Amino acid sequence: MLNPYLEYLKDNPNNYWFKAKLYGWGWMPAKWQGWLVLLVYTAAVLFLAFRVEDNLTEENVLSEFILPLLGLTLILVLICYKTGESPKWQWGLKKK
Repeated sequence: MLNPYLEYLKDNPNNYWFKAKLYGWGWMPAKWQGWLVLLVYTAAVLFLAFRVEDNLTEENVLSEFILPLLGLTLILVLICYKTGESPKWQWGLKKK
């Protein structure tokens, strides 16, 4: 099960940082640069989450957490789009 997945990731002649997911729609990291982008995104989200205080009003939660989170996610999607292959719906490896 793992070998076909690894072969799919290694079949990367265009050196995409992100390849189309094997199941569903979207991307998955294929190179170390993609993993680094995902790690930085995760660290930034955790930073945002830990700096939110318990006694914030709804407006403050919106401005201090939700909007920055949406911005970070938009940046992640743009990086995936620029450095990855076109996302497409697929359900497993293509039969040869």
